[in-house]
Parts: sequence; structure tokens; C-alpha cells
Amino acid sequence: MHLLIAAAGSGRRMGAACNKLLLPLAGRSVVAWTLDAAISAELIDWIGIIGQPVDRTSIMELVKGVGKPVEWIDGGDTRQDSVQKGLAALPSGAEYVLIHDGARCLIEPELFNRCAKAVVAGDAVIAAVPVTDTIKLVDERGLITATPKRDELWAAQTPQGFSVSQLRKGHEQALVNGWVVTDDASLYERIGWPVKVLESSPSNIKVTTPFDLTIAESVLRLREEG
Repeated sequence: MHLLIAAAGSGRRMGAACNKLLLPLAGRSVVAWTLDAAISAELIDWIGIIGQPVDRTSIMELVKGVGKPVEWIDGGDTRQDSVQKGLAALPSGAEYVLIHDGARCLIEPELFNRCAKAVVAGDAVIAAVPVTDTIKLVDERGLITATPKRDELWAAQTPQGFSVSQLRKGHEQALVNGWVVTDDASLYERIGWPVKVLESSPSNIKVTTPFDLTIAESVLRLREEG
């Protein structure tokens, strides 16, 4: 299974002057924890890290001497652009791909493996968790317009997994039609292709704010103690 890790994050919402993935977390960088899980997942055979050239040296230093092929891929201006570049850089013959946000540093190898098995079995999949809060739809005036049924709502995460040939066709359609999407599952929805939800853990958070860093530190500490 081939894995693309989106690692072109910024530090804007974190209030940092560098890529948030390079911020310290429990004695290491955020992205180091992500890479550890990917390297430990036995069904992941190849890893492509998509990032900005300025971060290449710092991130690739983390994977020196690992037992799997790890390649650097220069990213684009948006996540969508970066995934397109990642797909173009996959080794010839790659049939399936998982795409994971580098900022989801609490992922465990088992989730990579479950997603990989589901994709090989023929499904397009996303990791997700059922929503526990009541969600409100709000208009531009700040007024509630609807309350969706909670049992139909899931919070999307990554990894997301797809057939390489189908995902490439989806991105080609996006370019032709000028579609802008925030994840690849949304692209499939636009086209009408099915995507299956694979239940994940609430701990698979995306580190975006300083509060997220505090949560991640606590989770890692508990895992170490447990």
C-alpha cells in the first residue's frame, strides 16, 4: 500500500513562525509521531511526504535509515494541488493509495492497516467518528436554520483511501470543472462515487491550535503510561 502524507502545514492558527508539523510535541516534532505510525504499519510499503521545499531537510532527517522507501514530493499552493502532485509522483504500478494529514499525529498503525485492507477489498474509505455534539446550521445573520439528525453525522478524518486510477480521474474532472474541495472524499461526492466510512478513534485529532498540542501531549503521556 502506498501512503501520501500531506505535510505542507502552516503555523498561522498555531501562532507559530514555522510549519506547525515541526513544533515540539512530547520531546519530538509533531510530524515525527505521524511518521512513526506510518513506518510501523506493516501494510504500508511506500511513503511519500508532500511538503514545501523549505521544510524538506528538517522532515527528511526524521526518516533516515528507516526500513521503507520514503520520498519527498514538493507540494502545491493548496491541499488539492498537493494531492495532485503526490498522485503524479507515485511509483508506476501503484494501485491503491492512502492520503493522511501529517497533523493527525496521534494515529496508530492499526488504523493505517484497517484502511489499507478496506481499500484493497474494493472500497473507497475515510476514517471518521460519529458526531456527539448537536450540530446547528446557521445563516449569514447568525440565526439557526436547521438541526441535522445527529445519528447521520460523522466527523471526517484521515486516512482516506482510494484506487489510484479512479482518484486520478476524479482530480482530472476537478481541473476541467474548476472544482475546489477540501478533501478527496468530497471530490468523490461531487462525482457521485461511493465512499465508505470506517470508524476511527476520537483521539485521531488534527493538531491545529495550541490547545490541540496540549491534548496530544496528554494522549501520548497516557499511552506511554498504559
